[in-house]
Amino acid sequence: MIKRILIFICQFILSYTSYAQGVVRGRVTDKSSKETLPGVVLVCADKNTVTDVNGNFSLQVPVGKQVIKASLVGYANFSKTIDIKEKDTTVIAIAMDVSNRALDEVVVSAGKYEQKLSEVTVSMEVIKADLLQNKAVVQLDQIMNQVPGVYITDQQVSIRGGSGFTYGAGSRVMMLVDGMPMISADAGDIKFNYIPIENMAQIEVIKGASSALYGSSALNGVINMRTKFAGDQPETQVNMVTGLYGDADRESLDWWKQQNKFNPMYQGITFSHAQKFGNLDLVMGGQLYKDEGYRDSVSENRIRANINLRYRFKKIPGLIAGINSTAMTYNGNLFFLWKSADQAFQSRPGTLSAYSNTRNNIDPYLNYVSKRGGKHNLRGRYFLTNNNNSSGGENQSSRAELYYGEYQWQKSFKNKFNITAGGVGMRQVVLAPYLYGTRFGKNLAAYVQADKKFFNHLTVSGGMRIEYNKVDTAQTKGGFFFLNAPKKTNLPVQPVFRAGLNYQALEYTFIRASFGQGYRFPSVAEKYINTAVGTNIYANPSLQPEKGYTAEVGIKQGFKIGNFQGFFDAAYFVTHYYNMIDLGFKYDTVGKSSQINGITDLAKNVGFQFQNIGNANINGVDVSISGTGKIGPIRVDLLSGYTYSNPINPNFNPKTDTTGTSRTNVLRYRNKTMFKNDIQLTYKVVSFGWSARYTSVMQNLDRRFQQNILYDDGVPDQYAPSQLFLLPGLAQYRATHNTGVWVNDFRIACQVSKNVKVSFLINNFFNVEFMSRPGLIEPPRTFILQVGLKF
Repeated sequence: MIKRILIFICQFILSYTSYAQGVVRGRVTDKSSKETLPGVVLVCADKNTVTDVNGNFSLQVPVGKQVIKASLVGYANFSKTIDIKEKDTTVIAIAMDVSNRALDEVVVSAGKYEQKLSEVTVSMEVIKADLLQNKAVVQLDQIMNQVPGVYITDQQVSIRGGSGFTYGAGSRVMMLVDGMPMISADAGDIKFNYIPIENMAQIEVIKGASSALYGSSALNGVINMRTKFAGDQPETQVNMVTGLYGDADRESLDWWKQQNKFNPMYQGITFSHAQKFGNLDLVMGGQLYKDEGYRDSVSENRIRANINLRYRFKKIPGLIAGINSTAMTYNGNLFFLWKSADQAFQSRPGTLSAYSNTRNNIDPYLNYVSKRGGKHNLRGRYFLTNNNNSSGGENQSSRAELYYGEYQWQKSFKNKFNITAGGVGMRQVVLAPYLYGTRFGKNLAAYVQADKKFFNHLTVSGGMRIEYNKVDTAQTKGGFFFLNAPKKTNLPVQPVFRAGLNYQALEYTFIRASFGQGYRFPSVAEKYINTAVGTNIYANPSLQPEKGYTAEVGIKQGFKIGNFQGFFDAAYFVTHYYNMIDLGFKYDTVGKSSQINGITDLAKNVGFQFQNIGNANINGVDVSISGTGKIGPIRVDLLSGYTYSNPINPNFNPKTDTTGTSRTNVLRYRNKTMFKNDIQLTYKVVSFGWSARYTSVMQNLDRRFQQNILYDDGVPDQYAPSQLFLLPGLAQYRATHNTGVWVNDFRIACQVSKNVKVSFLINNFFNVEFMSRPGLIEPPRTFILQVGLKF
């Protein structure tokens, strides 16, 4: 009997102590900036929670001595022993240090969740907002050309040689702002002047096929610009910039001298403001810009404004509602074909195009983080593009509306397992009676990705997406494929897959391998455009989707030299495309047969058309190095990279494939070798920067740009009138400019006061003349003055 009583007493005591609980609550902040930190994971006595958007947390834990731990990607882990009293509340303030390793940089684009840059399974570059200000950038593509492996010409993006030039229709690279696509409903293009760079926090660039997570248009990679959030303290920034185009080395290009005018200039002002009003966060910004243009009559005037609102609900912890919006109106003139090689800054008569366009998007969203850590994200978009264009008397106007919705669920489990799943629905309405016709399209997709970390050293990632596209009567006919082209294309959807791994071999050494498939449905413009830009562009309703994959192996090595730290990255990559889409030459056979007034009128019946040209192989190496920190008293910021790609047509036949100028298997409009370097040295309040870019010669382009367009009909170049040449003098120009080019920019800046910074820059310092695509010679030496205000 006594024994039973003692057992009962012991069980009672143990039961009481095990259920006796107290509360620990507090706020987590950044130790240096004092900003509150949302999303911090806290663990105490096997109980866990996540800080809310204000950095607050609360946990019920057993009484006694307990260890509370806090962790957040990009920050050093925090732990502290606390004494929990029964039915009492312990308040703790946690200040976390930013990790001092560059490899702990936080990114979200690789897997749609926060992870360390060192642990991603794909090649990725990260660009900070400071670089934009340092280089006095007025639109995003100007800074993207400084990113290793990325080449942009006339607002068209190529990563590692994955794309050529198709004059503003379709994109193999997906442009995102905060994870939302910025591709238009009609042309499927990117307008870099529309991207709100004034609100930029950082840019993440994925190199390689990413369709499994991001869908069509991510066949060659992804550029995701993440915008900043309002901090605890209000912040306002203003940048004012003015630039003067200098004289070209060849006087024949300087049309302003011939017209007795001053050198053309550009001016711009951007601003941003971020502030919290209780539970409401506000970020807003805008840009005013006027460019007289270094090419005659090519000008641009634009006004852009944006606003991001985010409301954090007090009564429903974890719930956030917000709306983001950008609007832009811009107008000016442009041309595609030059007058001649000696007058390359002037347009071919009748080809100058005037435009007056608007773009705006409205993006509402709801985010909810449950008590168990599940993240629910519901986002929508209305995106309107309204283009009022005319060229040579032709109406090229269009109105395009895009309706977009996405639901995403994400959960991080205790065993370092993360899963992301979601669904996407999109609707396109295109009204362009003279350009594309009236077109309707839709896109439905579902995706899932899982990431698991084993033994604290090995990260494994895998995912898939199922996608359905339709434009008018053309719709997806999918098929499974791996390293070979799909033989059966009778599935109603197109599945794509990705897989990757990352192994931490040493403390600062990470080895990775990845494989990702891609799929891109043609844009409305590629299938249905019917217009003229100095030559005809014909519709091709039978144009088929293109597919492909990217595989790579790479290594990322962290290093530290004194207080300077960074990483070296090297990768070998292979990209393959099936049914690749390119812009090819075409005869209008109906027009050809008429031949009413001889060869001049006959020339009006030839042009270009988007076509499926077959397969493509691209392999190469991509090496980059970046870092930041002090070497002695001097702060050094470095971003440098070298890329070699070998873009070829594996089925090239020299007897039948005669469309190119080089008559080789090299794909058209590619540059095999690129080198990028940007370094800035800062001592106290003065900084000096140098940017260098090397691009090898473009070996191959469509020979119709060099030969007269009736050459195949037996009209020799020497007897053809100038009207039959799309770009008169191009063959001679390329013969004398047949080497790669180095372009160097220099800058110096002074932090005049805490709130004022003045910069002076000279871009293209050595006044190198170079052509980025047929008919487009880039700006001569340019002088820039920038004043930045921050308060």
